[in-house]
Amino acid sequence: MSIDAPAVSLTTDVGEGFGRWTIADDEALLGIVTGANVACGFHAGDPTIMRRTCETAARNGVAVGAQVSYRDLAGFGRRYIAVPKDVLVDDLLYQMGALEAFAKAAGTETSYVRAHGALYNVAATDEEHAEAIVEATRTFDASLPLLCQVGTATWKRAEQAGVRTVAEAFVDRAYTPDGLLVPRTHPESMVTDPEAAARRAVQMVLEGQLTALDGSVIPVTAQSLLVHSDTRGAVAIATATRAALEAAGVRLTARI
Repeated sequence: MSIDAPAVSLTTDVGEGFGRWTIADDEALLGIVTGANVACGFHAGDPTIMRRTCETAARNGVAVGAQVSYRDLAGFGRRYIAVPKDVLVDDLLYQMGALEAFAKAAGTETSYVRAHGALYNVAATDEEHAEAIVEATRTFDASLPLLCQVGTATWKRAEQAGVRTVAEAFVDRAYTPDGLLVPRTHPESMVTDPEAAARRAVQMVLEGQLTALDGSVIPVTAQSLLVHSDTRGAVAIATATRAALEAAGVRLTARI
């Protein structure tokens, strides 16, 4: 494959079990993707799961990313929490520090940061919570890239603060006409057909566009693609997506 081929990371949310409960097939997914968005204990995960996930990622040459969230174990981080900015910054720093300890124990390191669930979606338009994500990232390690959607409040705040941004796009989520994610409460919010998801991934990377839920064609910038591990058929979706990208001449990379 040519070194001039477009490059993209393929990530998945992992480590999202808790105690004896398992959410997804992390072992299989970490054999497919190039980046692991590891739950840091506030929406899912616990110390043992975090360490095991980092060890598997390191063994497979998969980059470890801190997937930070609201403090919402009961709601899996998918509920808005009206937390003041300064408290949220501390919550996010706490999570990043916890993950870094286990990453180091596994012989690797935290390579990037992204928000999870409701925090990700709220911060797309909420200036205060977007600023909290950026401030926490910069305070933890100003050299780390922040994964977020182009044009969101998070993206703009990061650019203003000098934090490097990586344009994230979603393989298994439907988009609104304004380029945001369709809420999960909508019956058509998820894309669960592996081949359809794979086609979307190639379209986003090579064409820079996607068909929104209303049928309109919208611009999408994709430097990193995400497959949610708890989406029905996630392993098949990730497998089909990787195969389609490689067949289209896209280079998969762990270095974002």
